[in-house]
Amino acid sequence: MNNQKKSDFDKVFSSWDILVIAFGAMIGWGWVVSSGGWIEKGGVLGAALGFVIGGIMIFFIGLTYAELTAAMPQCGGEHVFSHRAMGSTGSFICTWAIILGYVSVACFEACAFPTIITYLWPGFLKGYLYSVAGFDIYASWLLVAIIIAALITGINIIGAKTAAILQTILTVIIGGAGILLIVASVINGDVANLEGQMFMGESTGSMFKAILGVAAVTPFYFIGFDVIPQAAEEINVPLKKIGKMLILSVVLAVVFYAFVIIAVGYVMNPEAIAASQAGTGLVTADAMAAAFGTPIMAKVIIVGGMCGIITSWNSFMIGGSRAMYSMAESYMIPKFFAKLHPKSKTPINSLVLIGVLTMLAPFAGRKMLVWISDAGNFGCCLAYCMVSLSFLILRKKEPDMERPYKVGPYKFVGFMAVAMSGFMVVMYCIPGSAAGLVIQEWLMVGAWSLLGVVFYAICKSKYKEKFGLLVEIISDEDAASLMPEADDEELDQVIDAAIERVLTKYAA
Repeated sequence: MNNQKKSDFDKVFSSWDILVIAFGAMIGWGWVVSSGGWIEKGGVLGAALGFVIGGIMIFFIGLTYAELTAAMPQCGGEHVFSHRAMGSTGSFICTWAIILGYVSVACFEACAFPTIITYLWPGFLKGYLYSVAGFDIYASWLLVAIIIAALITGINIIGAKTAAILQTILTVIIGGAGILLIVASVINGDVANLEGQMFMGESTGSMFKAILGVAAVTPFYFIGFDVIPQAAEEINVPLKKIGKMLILSVVLAVVFYAFVIIAVGYVMNPEAIAASQAGTGLVTADAMAAAFGTPIMAKVIIVGGMCGIITSWNSFMIGGSRAMYSMAESYMIPKFFAKLHPKSKTPINSLVLIGVLTMLAPFAGRKMLVWISDAGNFGCCLAYCMVSLSFLILRKKEPDMERPYKVGPYKFVGFMAVAMSGFMVVMYCIPGSAAGLVIQEWLMVGAWSLLGVVFYAICKSKYKEKFGLLVEIISDEDAASLMPEADDEELDQVIDAAIERVLTKYAA
């Protein structure tokens, strides 16, 4: 059972907006705190190659998203794709999984932001309250987390364009910090620093294994490009271009990570990296200080990482709220979450819920949020696999569907996307692997799944035949063609009434 209507959203996102939203989602805090670990695991060139391999994996998944988003530019992305291919139950599983990913990352960032402030201002922590899993929680830490969560929620409610402007400013700062590091490393770095850390391993086989070890975890740093399909109804660019911008965002993220890794290795030798890992753990920031010869410049990278937290947080607020809206539109979760703000046309109730969760999350401590974030990443990868399958199903099921952005060798692309995303899901399921979930994380996945089953049962019982209704968005031209025809006299009356209303409203 399908329904047609015009979009309730305002088209406010430009090409640049969707690019910075997707890129900003993928570039968070990891490039500041994890670069040393990547180098120690795979070597400088080995880690960079690992990110390129991981990027290729995501690239195939991104191609399926690009085609499907251009063909079905509706709010909800995964919800629409999987519904069209697999029906309401498949769509529920896919969208519920991606919402877990979005909400968990937003909650994690709420804890990461005040933690970074402690690097910039060591005396920031005041008013010890309690500890959770060995993590001490302070009143000042909580206060900052709650205030920033409220501000980001408010910005998203005020309007999608406002959120996009914030994203642009912060993404420029991130890019500027990264470029400063890369340029400084070229000028002041030394190729001798690469000795002993180009690749890790005694033999070619062990080197290759180390590179694959990095590649196995890199896709989890690229989660976020899929925010573009969530806001598809709000994008004001040609449909074919949406697909291209999605792919470009993935390519830029791969280049950014790879160049940062090489820059760090070019400035710091293995001993310096090991010392930084044992000290602050902020190897990229220490590399910046070394490149410029002053510890003050380390704070520039830390500020860049702080901006990365906000961009990821902001993007996942956009994606999570739109995914919830799309499920509510299909009566899969309470219709309450489909309400739009009367003025800004943003899904206000969905945003408020996610905002409240991000304000409550810091009370659970950072360790708890690491578990939630890992569980959320599993949800994202599961959704990626289901979207990739939907891509193949729809190519066979609806070969004549209009596809403004069309992937050429679709069978190869689809197979690779399913295989790669399936590999990521399996990695989470294997105990002891680079991404294997621990018992606490499996409990969180189970709890979220149980909540989904409850919603599914209640909404299916309450809304009956409306449950799983796929709303099809139609253009203004199509909407006009569906209106009943009126004779000339009736048309004149309609036009006269419209003119009279305009004159009355805007008369001096």
